[in-house]
Amino acid sequence: MKERPSFPARLDFSGSPVKSRAPLARVATVASPASKPAAPLLASGLGLDSSAVRLNMVKKLAAQGITDSGVLDAMRAIERHRFVDSALVGQAYEDTSLPIGLGQTISKPGVVSRMIELLRQGTSVKLGRVLEIGTGCGYQAAVLSQLAEEVYSIERLRGLHDKASDNLRHLHQANLHLLFGDGMLGYALGAPYAGIIAAAGGEAVPQAWIDQLAMGGRLVAPVSAGANSPGKQALVVIDKTPQGCKQTVLEAVHFVPLKSGLA
Repeated sequence: MKERPSFPARLDFSGSPVKSRAPLARVATVASPASKPAAPLLASGLGLDSSAVRLNMVKKLAAQGITDSGVLDAMRAIERHRFVDSALVGQAYEDTSLPIGLGQTISKPGVVSRMIELLRQGTSVKLGRVLEIGTGCGYQAAVLSQLAEEVYSIERLRGLHDKASDNLRHLHQANLHLLFGDGMLGYALGAPYAGIIAAAGGEAVPQAWIDQLAMGGRLVAPVSAGANSPGKQALVVIDKTPQGCKQTVLEAVHFVPLKSGLA
């Protein structure tokens, strides 16, 4: 049986896990101090009623074309304001990306829901094991934890890895594992994955991700649009089949660049 990582875990460049200062294995068993109260919400004059603001966000996502009821339910369940800085809480449920520190952003709700809907391939059941490249503040990992049996999320920036760990403790999700490591290497110990989703875009999809994708699995990631469109990215879906990998290029997107190494 393959070794499973502790929560959180640190990966070295060979992909081997080394336990970090957090000794316990899963979010559900991590002892944490009492959760601090959520900051007040000011959007739409609804005060502290974040459920009403989230419901309004979900209605807008549906109007934009998101039809997967599982994705919409997960977007309604996860409180996005918990994952943004207190000064930005009033914008938490707007369809906009927001800074989360270290030059990174939390993706728009519309982009998160779109990518996860693509990852699910129209299925009405939970995905198996999913790998997320780029944990960021932990928001997309939280949504994925509602829709997959097991989620591994890897982040190369220590500051964001620690922030995501703090942000996610209130959920007590036993199926969610945070890893500190180089996302370009994927996480071989958890493979194969039913789905891989990336929150950063490079020139090409790393071969390690393809290798770690299960047969019949799907990968969703932003990729550079090529030499003819410098600085631009497109959303790409890759399906791994017995006949080979099928790639579908979709709409233009804008993500932070995919980088290797730890920081």
